[in-house]
Order: sequence, then structure tokens, then C-alpha cells
Amino acid sequence: EVQLQASGGGLVQAGGSLRLSCAASGFTFDDYAIGWFRQAPGKEREGVSCISSSDGSTVYADFVKGRFTISSDNAKNTVYLQMNSLKPEDTAVYYCAASYLGCAPSRGNYEYWGQGTQVTVSS
Repeated sequence: EVQLQASGGGLVQAGGSLRLSCAASGFTFDDYAIGWFRQAPGKEREGVSCISSSDGSTVYADFVKGRFTISSDNAKNTVYLQMNSLKPEDTAVYYCAASYLGCAPSRGNYEYWGQGTQVTVSS
């Protein structure tokens, strides 16, 4: 059974940090890219960052560059998203997803999705 388990969300003040984890199982982790997406109330789901498990290449949305860092521990089949300098506009449910086609920009290219973890940033 394929599973992507996102965790690490919570409530934090603006300027604070959180680290999200995405634990994957049930598929060949090294063959996939793992992306983080987020969805705020009333808004569409948007891509945040992505990492290729095979070569470690990364992609970031402009609005998180310099603040968020994505990393992968292939031995643990886990991807992390370190989020620093958080802003109230980062408040959203964060989802991780797996793509066999690499870090594709379209949500439709991601075959597997986790359940999401809530991040709330207070001002």
C-alpha cells in the first residue's frame, strides 16, 4: 500500500520555524520526486518545493526562496521541508506528493498524495 505521511505542522508566530516531514512507503522512493504543495482556505493548491530523490535536485516557488529548504533522507524514505521566517500568508494545509516524472509543475503529474498537515502562522 502506497503511503505518504505528512507531519510536523502546528501553530507558530510570525518569524518562527517549523520542519515538516513526509514519510513515504509502498513504492520505490529513489524513482520519484517528492513535492510539497499547500492550500489555504478559499485558494487553489499551489506548489511550494520539490526534490528529486535520484539526484537531489530541488525546485522552489519564488515566494519561499531563501526561507524554506527541502531535503531528503533516502535511507529513511523521508523528505523534509524546513520552513524559516514564516509569515501569516504561509498559513495553509501542506501536502506532500510523489511524481514519477520528476519535479513537474502540474499537480496532475503527481500520482500519490499524503493527507496534509496544518501550518498556522500568527501575526
